[in-house]
Formats: sequence, structure tokens, C-alpha cells
Amino acid sequence: MQFPAKWEEAKKIKFSQGFTKPAPRDFVGKDSLIEPEALALYNFTLKHKFNLSISYHTQGKEIYSQFLNYEPPKAKEIGEEFAKISGYKLAEVPYNSSFAGYKDWFIQKYNKPGFTIEAGIRGKSTSNFTISRNL
Repeated sequence: MQFPAKWEEAKKIKFSQGFTKPAPRDFVGKDSLIEPEALALYNFTLKHKFNLSISYHTQGKEIYSQFLNYEPPKAKEIGEEFAKISGYKLAEVPYNSSFAGYKDWFIQKYNKPGFTIEAGIRGKSTSNFTISRNL
């Protein structure tokens, strides 16, 4: 949650919820792109021409394909196929989690499909990883 996609809004929301220092979840940092892993992924993505991105999180068996109210061309169709194959629900991102993610930045920057797949059971894990791929 350190990507420049309305990061300031993410900070406002998460800090108001008490996430003001490093923790296993929901801390957005002191600024966007200051952690080496976020900056590395950002720079890696800028150097490649990915057609879509998939970020895996582990909290809820849902698939998110929008940034705020925007969904790039083909994203809904691809998201519906992911949902059909996985049995997960294609869902809208909860407002308080709608900002500063890699998917959010990817959609905002490239106007291409980006997905966050919440692969686990809510409350059971906090691991995350991201895959981007040329098709």
C-alpha cells in the first residue's frame, strides 16, 4: 500500500484507524514508494510492457478488478473468468481499502486490467505477493 494511486487518501484512512506505525497489515508508510520492495516493483513495472497484473493477498476469497469506480477495458470479462475458474467472488473493493495498492497504481498508470485476488480465508493470514506478466 505504498503506490502513488491516491496514497494520501490511504494514509488519512489508515492513520484514522490507528495504523500509524509498521505492523503486519494496513500501515501505508510515511510516504509512497519509500520501502525498497515497493520501489523495486514500481521500477520493474515501468521497465516492462505488461498487459495485466495480478496481486495475490490472503484475506477473503474475492477478486478485485477496479480502482475506485474505474475498470479498464476487458477487466470485468477477465475477472468474471477468474471468478468462474476459482469459485471466488468478483467484488467491489471496500472503500477504505481502495487506495495505494499496486493494482490501483497499475490501473491508474496504464489503463490495463489489474487484479487483486484475495486467496485465503479472512483473518487467517496476511501474506501478499504480486505477479505481472506480458501476454
